[in-house]
Order: sequence, then C-alpha cells, then structure tokens
Amino acid sequence: MNKLWGHFSTITKHKIQVTALCFRCGLYKQGLLHDLSKYSPVEFLSGVKYFQGNRSPIDKEKEVKGYSLGWLHHKGRNKHHWEYWLDNGPNGIKPLDMPENYVIEMFCDRVVASRIYQKENYRDDSALIYYLNGRNHVLIHPNTDKLIMHLLTYLSEHGLDDTVKYIKRRSFAIE
Repeated sequence: MNKLWGHFSTITKHKIQVTALCFRCGLYKQGLLHDLSKYSPVEFLSGVKYFQGNRSPIDKEKEVKGYSLGWLHHKGRNKHHWEYWLDNGPNGIKPLDMPENYVIEMFCDRVVASRIYQKENYRDDSALIYYLNGRNHVLIHPNTDKLIMHLLTYLSEHGLDDTVKYIKRRSFAIE
C-alpha cells in the first residue's frame, strides 16, 4: 500500500507541477494533457511495483527486466520525449527534429522531475547535469539537442523565473 500511495503521490505531484510550469510558459493544452498516460494500467501498475521514491521506477524496472513496458507505452504517447520522435527508414533509425513547443514541455518535465527526485538538493543546474550525464547515449536530432541544451544552460545561469520569461519571448538566440 505504501508503494501504491507513494507512486500515485509522486506522479500526481509531478503532473501538477509540470502543468503549472507549462502554463507559465504559455503551453496550456500541453500542460493539461501532460503525462496523463501515467495513470493507464500498464504504466501505473509497473510504476507501483518498481516505486522507490528517489528515482524513476522505469529505471528500476529496466534493471530488473532489461526493459520497461510502462516506458514503451509512455514514450509512444507523449511527444515531449525525444524517443517519440524516432523513426525507422531504409537507412535505419533516425531522429526527427522536435517541434519547439514539445522541447519546451520536455524542459518543464526535466526541471520538475529534478525538483521532485532531488528534493532539497535541487539546484538550477540539476536538470542540465542530469541531461549531460546521459547525452552521449541518446539518438536525438541535433536541433532538438541544441535547443534543450540551450534552455537547460540558460536555466543554470539565470534561474527559473528569468528562463520562463525568456521562453515566453520565444526568441532563442542559439549559437
């Protein structure tokens, strides 16, 4: 019962906070729809089973089983994940350039996830550090990578309030 309540509380807190941050960035519909699939049976039940409280249950499920059905379901339904934007063709799997609004939702998702899992240890560079730790192992479009890196770096240097203002202007000066 503790895992059930812990997982439900964590995903609901995450959903509410990402929704609020998306709203601040002007992404109202995306904020409302963000991560609703986490309440579907395949995602929710695996989340409860592998819940730990300090990191994603998806990571634990992958350690135990070598894969996560919950994750496969989630990434296939949520456009704010770069994995959603992979397609196969005659030359193999290739990443597609994510639309800007989904990169901004990905930014919101990463910031809130860092806050929730790191609790009092969260800093403005936490999401950037997390992204950099896995960056060499992802198949992400170069433009998408450049924009998410830009936003996470901007956050680490200017804080969340200034980054939200910057996002709302939507005039990214990416070099």
